[in-house]
Amino acid sequence: MPFSISSMDIDPERTTNEIVSWMLQIVRRKLNKKGVVIGISGGIDSSVCLALGVKAFGPDKVFAIAMPESESNPDSTDLARNLAEKYGIEFVVEDMTAALSGLKAYQRRDEAIRSIFPEYDSTCKVKIVLPGDLLEKGTLNIFQLSIIAADGSEKSKRIPLKEYLQIVAASNFKQRSRMAMLYYHAERLNYAVIGTGNKNEHDQGFFVKYGDGGADVKPIAHLYKNQIYQLGEYLDIPDEIRERIPTTDTYSAECTQEEFFFRVPFEIGDFVLFGLEENIPVSEIAGALSLKEEQVIRIQNDIKQKIKTCEYLKAPPYHVK
Repeated sequence: MPFSISSMDIDPERTTNEIVSWMLQIVRRKLNKKGVVIGISGGIDSSVCLALGVKAFGPDKVFAIAMPESESNPDSTDLARNLAEKYGIEFVVEDMTAALSGLKAYQRRDEAIRSIFPEYDSTCKVKIVLPGDLLEKGTLNIFQLSIIAADGSEKSKRIPLKEYLQIVAASNFKQRSRMAMLYYHAERLNYAVIGTGNKNEHDQGFFVKYGDGGADVKPIAHLYKNQIYQLGEYLDIPDEIRERIPTTDTYSAECTQEEFFFRVPFEIGDFVLFGLEENIPVSEIAGALSLKEEQVIRIQNDIKQKIKTCEYLKAPPYHVK
């Protein structure tokens, strides 16, 4: 059968049953835990993981947490609350602002930002983006810092390495503090922590080590983003979540996952990664996506570089042998 968009279609019912069975086996028998804790953000990945958890353990054994901070989109918490109500599970909101302030996350980040934009202050919003022209030309993964003033005017500059590292290190406090909160609730309940990353994120390093990359079980890390959406439809995830554009929810300015990391829409990136793993000829991938072969090659090269660069993120601690 020739490679096509439908090559990645799954049987949602069968996939759901397989994941549910696996979760029960790991959580109950291997980890000896009674249920699961999950952080939900109003995004498709965490929503699907929550629905899978409810199918596996029942609503009484799933504990959901929204963990906003001062720069979070308030829609995320509203969507998370509505989802928890739909599935009838216990839900709490843990505001992470004070923890992040105590760690000086905002202060450390802003110090680096002001060395690039001295005029940056609390009235500005900020985000980090990669070049968005991967389909047009081959460009390196060089991050740019954008600040948006109160009047809507925007300025962007290439980030020097020192400042980039400090901004990312400070911002990563958000994911790491959230994981600490998840484990607090998991330990008091004797539950396991569910990781919500998908295959695209896991394989290419779109996660924070010991932050959102840390969890006891990762039920969707083998599934591509478009397959998550197939599960979302089958599991009756609300339209307002399924139709929401995936964002980072890390920076004060709205920043999509495509802008910040993947550089192409997941509808394209998914199939290129799938084709790469299945050794599908570039010509067939290009034909299925109505792209030129050189465009597919550029995307493949970008994916390969990300996979190589993120190896250390997935490595366990090394021990002396």
